[in-house]
Amino acid sequence: MTIHRRHIGHVLPAFDVAVEAGRLRFFAKATGQTDPIYLDVAAARDAGHPHLPVPPTFFFCLEMEAPDPAAMRKLLGIDYRRILHGEQHFRYHAMAHAGDVLHFEPRIVDIYDKKGGALEFVKRQTRVSSQRGELVAELTCVTVVRNG
Repeated sequence: MTIHRRHIGHVLPAFDVAVEAGRLRFFAKATGQTDPIYLDVAAARDAGHPHLPVPPTFFFCLEMEAPDPAAMRKLLGIDYRRILHGEQHFRYHAMAHAGDVLHFEPRIVDIYDKKGGALEFVKRQTRVSSQRGELVAELTCVTVVRNG
């Protein structure tokens, strides 16, 4: 299978996600966060936050709230049994907190291959903005497709 390069630049459906305090606490505990600002609203407010802040890397979980998390795979005709999660990067611009409604705008920014086409790579970037229109984060995800 060869993923057609015409999909570079394709904008996937945008979506909004409400940030819930309970999910933030659960993620913070699951990832071993010990800073009380991620678990206790009073501690977060004492530290100058309006509510519990979004822990590092939690945007990946929120991105999975897309109405169709498989939209890119469907568009590109990728068999999920052949994919690997290759890379994940986060660039943070502003804090997000419980109670925010974040807007996700994913786009395919590159498609390339290695090893004579045995491995194909799809690079997706997602802009995340707050309900106020402020850029909060940019997420980059690379999906690897094994051919053959």
